[in-house]
Amino acid sequence: MATTTKQTAVYVYEAPVRLWHWVNALCIVVLGVTGYLIANPLPTLPGEASDHFVMGYVRFAHFAAAYIFVIGFIGRVYWSFVGNQYSREIFHFPIFKPSYWRELLHEVRWYAFLAKEPKKYVGHNPLATIFMVAIIVVGSVVMIFTGFALYAEQAGPGSWQDSLFGWVIPLLGQSQDVRMWHHWGLWVITVFVMLHIYAAVREDIMSRQSLVSTMISGWRMFKDDRD
Repeated sequence: MATTTKQTAVYVYEAPVRLWHWVNALCIVVLGVTGYLIANPLPTLPGEASDHFVMGYVRFAHFAAAYIFVIGFIGRVYWSFVGNQYSREIFHFPIFKPSYWRELLHEVRWYAFLAKEPKKYVGHNPLATIFMVAIIVVGSVVMIFTGFALYAEQAGPGSWQDSLFGWVIPLLGQSQDVRMWHHWGLWVITVFVMLHIYAAVREDIMSRQSLVSTMISGWRMFKDDRD
């Protein structure tokens, strides 16, 4: 008997969410590369530094991407209130829901190649939910606060950066401690990005539900084989 494939689709991610995702991804790439170069400057070039201004351009790109990142994050928070139910998932962690933990265990087994069949979710699966809340939400807040606290040192006392974020440095100890947390955040996010790309591609191939194309079109596609 021939096997037929039934395909269904659900509209999940609205245009503002998709736009934020790709702008945010670009910002993270720029922030990651420039942040690494700020922590590990390029070799000194011959001649006057003002003739090259290499690190000046690196810092400008870092700060510009940071402002876009913050504006995008604020917009993403706003859209979680006015968008559809899936736009709120990254801010919701159902810690008191027993079924969530059971499904989380299944997802861990699925990604460890111990479960044979994947469960299908219209929005984020339970494992993705943890990472989205911990890295995208909490991680973004940590990077914004520590980043602007360091920026406040350059802007100087009395600046709005100092007024809003200057308290972070004494809270964490000293400037170098803030730099350490901010730099660690770079590597945490870098590892998350690699895992995120791997998981998205893997699910597209193995779970018969779309992930990568969903963040382009907004539609989640499900395929079921029927005899």
